[in-house]
Amino acid sequence: MSQTLSASTLLAVPLAPLAGALLAGILGTTFGGNWIGRRLSHTLTILGVLVAFILSAMTLKSVALDGARFNETLYTWMVVGGLKMEVGFLIDSLTAMMMVVVTFVSLMVHIYTIGYMEEDDGYNRFFAYISLFTFSMLMLVMSNNLLQLFFGWEAVGLVSYLLIGFWFNKPSAIFANMKAFLVNRVGDFGFILGIGLIAAYAGTLNYGEVFGKTAELGGLSFPGTDWMLITVICICLFIGAMGKSAQFPLHVWLPDSMEGPTPISALIHAATMVTAGIFMVARMSPLFELSDTALNFILVIGAITALFMGFLGIIQNDIKRVVAYSTLSQLGYMTVALGASAYSVAVFHLMTHAFFKALLFLGAGSVIMGMHHNQDIRWMGGVRKYMPITWITSLLGSLALIGTPLFSGFYSKDSIIEAVHFSHLPAAGFAHFAVLAGVFITAFYSFRMYFLVFHGKERFDQNPDAHHADDHGHGHGEHHEPHESPWVVTVPLVLLAIPSVVVGFMFIQPMLFGDFFKDVIFVDAVKHPAMAKLAEIFHGPMAMALHGLQTAPFWLALAGVALSYYMYMVNPALPTAIKARVQPLYALLENKYYLDWLNENILARGARALGSGLWKVGDRAIIDGALVNGSWKLVGWISGVVRWMQTGFIFHYALVMILGVFALMTWFVWRDYFLQLIK
Repeated sequence: MSQTLSASTLLAVPLAPLAGALLAGILGTTFGGNWIGRRLSHTLTILGVLVAFILSAMTLKSVALDGARFNETLYTWMVVGGLKMEVGFLIDSLTAMMMVVVTFVSLMVHIYTIGYMEEDDGYNRFFAYISLFTFSMLMLVMSNNLLQLFFGWEAVGLVSYLLIGFWFNKPSAIFANMKAFLVNRVGDFGFILGIGLIAAYAGTLNYGEVFGKTAELGGLSFPGTDWMLITVICICLFIGAMGKSAQFPLHVWLPDSMEGPTPISALIHAATMVTAGIFMVARMSPLFELSDTALNFILVIGAITALFMGFLGIIQNDIKRVVAYSTLSQLGYMTVALGASAYSVAVFHLMTHAFFKALLFLGAGSVIMGMHHNQDIRWMGGVRKYMPITWITSLLGSLALIGTPLFSGFYSKDSIIEAVHFSHLPAAGFAHFAVLAGVFITAFYSFRMYFLVFHGKERFDQNPDAHHADDHGHGHGEHHEPHESPWVVTVPLVLLAIPSVVVGFMFIQPMLFGDFFKDVIFVDAVKHPAMAKLAEIFHGPMAMALHGLQTAPFWLALAGVALSYYMYMVNPALPTAIKARVQPLYALLENKYYLDWLNENILARGARALGSGLWKVGDRAIIDGALVNGSWKLVGWISGVVRWMQTGFIFHYALVMILGVFALMTWFVWRDYFLQLIK
């Protein structure tokens, strides 16, 4: 079989979802006259994503089995000096894996949306948005240059903004999408600075050409400082990843993004968009390997996110927010792996996490539908017997999330913990503690949610807020028993549950210890030996699972599950008693470490005060007042003085001339005397 891939076939992968998005977004909405109905809109968009998934799967097969590669420019947009701005594709094992993950999860979400958004007036618009997102994400992961990467980066941010604020009549949704947009701009400012530094010092935006100049970049200092240029570049790039992948302190937008419909929580804020930063750092591994300072920074940020975002998941009562905080924590795990130079482990966890977290989000959405749009887990309970498919798939997703041996999350999560343990970086000690403690916390809040939703006494008839309208604007004041979701919802749950269980067992060998990422991800094994040490102790997936039963992470996870069962099933009065005794700590967690307060009252108000001061003093007083208005006032005053002097009478001019002559004569006569006085 050929070792190259067809450019036209690869081009069809992102263009198929784009075509579906344009058809549904133009012809299926009032903008284009509503020419096509709901059925045709979702058929066209699903068909586009299905085509992309099939072609992506074929591409992965060619790449993994036949060693096929593709790295070509498809279109040159402009050339500025020696800098080429191009559109092109780089297809290797990392790209092919991401293409399959993005298109498969997107396909499941498209099918699921038929049931979840059935009653929504913006049905066609929603399908257009999620297909447009799929196009944007594919352009990001398939790019072979930093310009196209940045295009995809900003495009997924734009579609995320549109989807978070999809219900634009809800003030909370509008606030959430503006918050997401602004926080991501902070990260993107750092990201574009990093790209600018690469363009300035490497003279190219093409990945291959940049990586070819790593030795040259590694020997340069940042102008005016003794900092390594490569350290500044890597930290700037990672600041972009902090915004997109929701790392502390730029994580604050992701929990609020749950204001959008549940399908986009699964697609964007669990499986794909938030992993763009992880993908970018893994792709840029040749640069990051040159800076231990940047890797230490990444380790610390990831460890803080993994540990402290997990704490927040413990006190959440909204089912979607519990899953959202688990996403933040797991993104912290991936970031820690990047900092330990275990890039392939980070990407492996990215893949396994995409399946089980999309499953958990869609499972949460199914529960919300079955509970008639109640999202508060305190008013659920006993749902298992009413929603058996949702129950079993959610259980499988939860077991994968907490790292149960043989489940997909176990292989990637335990590999991260071991990789950090073997890292020689100064921050590795704190990071190892954070990821170990995070295992217990993750198990506790995950099964707190699971037990409160699916087990125990039925509480859905006691909901004091039952008279409120749901997200769609429907009232649900009357009590209804839960019901299982339709097949368009449950089929994606089953299809996502399968890889959530088996994909880790199947792919840990080739992805972490085989040649899958050979010549794609680069690690300096001498300076950063974590992956080499992992390879030494790995003896197959079954042996790893059996050994996992004896390790600290397994017992910590088991302790978390047991404690949650005791506190919420056996002794439900205990959480209330603990809350009363640690009220200050609870307030700290409930207010999310007061970071939102800090952003709104210190940073935002400070920025507003600075802007107001610059406007009043700099713009109005100095520019308008002194320079613009002051200049014409000065000219007017001088003109008035000159006009007063120019009387037109000859005797006035004669008097001035005589006085002038008298002054000159006085100066020349008394000049020496005056100069002597001055001395």
